Amino acid sequence: MKLNGIYTALITPFKNNYAIDEKAYSEIINQVISEDVHGIVIAGSTGENYSQTLEERIHLIKLSSRIIDGRVSFIVGTGGVTRTEDSIAIAKEAKLNDADAIMISSPPYAVPTSKENAINAIEIDKSVNLPILLYNYPGRTSVNMDDDFLKQISKSKNFCGIKESSGQLDRIDFLINKYPNIALCCGMDDQAYEYFIGGAKSWVCAGSNFAAGAHIALWKACVLENNFEKGKKIWKTMLPLMKHLEQGGKFIQSIKHGVSMRGINAGVPRLPLQPLDNNEKMNLEKIINNMNDRIKEIK
Repeated sequence: MKLNGIYTALITPFKNNYAIDEKAYSEIINQVISEDVHGIVIAGSTGENYSQTLEERIHLIKLSSRIIDGRVSFIVGTGGVTRTEDSIAIAKEAKLNDADAIMISSPPYAVPTSKENAINAIEIDKSVNLPILLYNYPGRTSVNMDDDFLKQISKSKNFCGIKESSGQLDRIDFLINKYPNIALCCGMDDQAYEYFIGGAKSWVCAGSNFAAGAHIALWKACVLENNFEKGKKIWKTMLPLMKHLEQGGKFIQSIKHGVSMRGINAGVPRLPLQPLDNNEKMNLEKIINNMNDRIKEIK
């Protein structure tokens, strides 16, 4: 699998009783596909995977596969669980439901060594033999996918990409130059421009749940057109939103409200997270509307 383009890290809409809202879920998927994203990543941290039962995870894989129906790349997250056996069960279900790839993150809370983390990833790989997007997010897992880890997993050609969410900009050159076999994918929304300058060709982004056009415009300018001056102008219009999302402390709640602004009921986050209050909603709306107005002026 060749990673190139904008991949939406899909939210999971919930009703007020915290049940999955399948109607809204379908509407979001169809919306982002209509706006020409290149792929959809389900069951990641943006999808609140950590709050879902294994049965819910499997149900969402089946539901997503039916809705996406081969129209764009379909990637299934296997993380958010500590047991390797559960990740393998999720990966097997992904393969049964025609996923193009799976996404593997470090097990949370267990804090494995690099060797243990590699064994976990390799066992999941062996169970399904699918293309794999690694997900490096030490801020959530307390484990960095370091050089020792990458050396061990690189023995399998299935490890074809890494969503880098460490926030460490020096990792861009490190990954591009030392591991060209593992395509670098931006996973930190407020650093996307730096990733594209550094050579990344893809971005797994939550903001594309409601602002796919802006994300695609930045990718096109930087990756397709190699026009970083134009890209910089687009990026400047996007940066207030990106900083708000990554640094505002209410990432998932903000993404969900952005989706609701488009007329789709994204619902509430699951506990312990709380929805935005009215002032927070108004502030976010101003940021999004300002970005949308300014980006129209860029040629």
